[in-house]
Formats: sequence, C-alpha cells, structure tokens
Amino acid sequence: MEAAVLMKPDAAYKKAYMSFYHEWKASGEKMIPWVIAKDPTHFEEMIQELINAEKGIGLKKGYVPDSTYWLMHNERVIGVVNIRHELNELLRNSGGHIGYGIRPSERKKGYAKLLLKLSLQEIRKLGVQRALVVCDDWNIASRQTILVNGGIQDEDYIEENGAVVQRFWIHTDKIV
Repeated sequence: MEAAVLMKPDAAYKKAYMSFYHEWKASGEKMIPWVIAKDPTHFEEMIQELINAEKGIGLKKGYVPDSTYWLMHNERVIGVVNIRHELNELLRNSGGHIGYGIRPSERKKGYAKLLLKLSLQEIRKLGVQRALVVCDDWNIASRQTILVNGGIQDEDYIEENGAVVQRFWIHTDKIV
C-alpha cells in the first residue's frame, strides 16, 4: 500500500476531489477547512483561485496568502489542509496558521495526525518557526491530534457567540 501524500490541487484529480466534496456535503457537517466550502462547479476556476491565493493574488480584504494541499491516498482525496502564510488578528485569535479536515469515512484512521505533521513540514518551508493551530473546545479528536504533533496550549479565545477556541503553538523545527 502506498503512503498518503500532500498534493497541490490539480484539475487532474477532479473526480477524486468531487467524491471528497460530495461526501462531506452529504454529511451535513461544517466544511473545514474553509476552502472546501468553495463551489467546485467550475473546477478549473476554483483551482486557479487556490493557486492565486498562494501567490497573494486577488485576496479579499482581511485575507492573507495561503496554500492548500490535498492529502491523497490510493487516488482518493482523504483530507484537505489550508496553510496561512502569516497571521492577522482574526487568525491569531481563532483561525491559526493551519486548518485541516478529513473526509467523514476516513476518520479515526490516523490521517489527521499525518496531515497535520505534513502541514507543519510545509509551513516550516515558509519560514514559520512556531505555528498556531486551533480547535473548538468540544473537538476532542482535533485537540488530541494537535497535542500528538507537539502542541503547547496557549490561552483560549472566546468568540462573540461564546464559542471557545483552544489555541496551541507547535515548534516546526521539532517536526521530522
């Protein structure tokens, strides 16, 4: 069995991505990371938007450059990660450097741990020595994934609606 790897979004994987997208939509769960909520109807345009975002081209006000990767295994998109190259105030409080999600049918198989580890290796290449990773306080699985990858808990952030966001810093130089 081949190992799961991070891949840049590519139109060649349209069928695999659409399967991922439709499975998540059918679950009724919130789309995390936010980039998977993008409508893939015009797939090639969506891919170009992701490429532009990485280069900082055409960013909406308040957005920072970000890189999106797909975790691929056996020709399937297993998960998606969005890596923010820098933090603004919103990201410092409740978004962090890295947002990731695993398709519902592939959870509890170790993919989240691997996806976060590979993401930390990528953000280190951008010169980020301490990455902020966050999760909702009720999300025990995500908290465990962050801790296993070296997360050191910082102060929680309470959003306007009362939701508690747990914040963790991970030193990227310790990721192998």
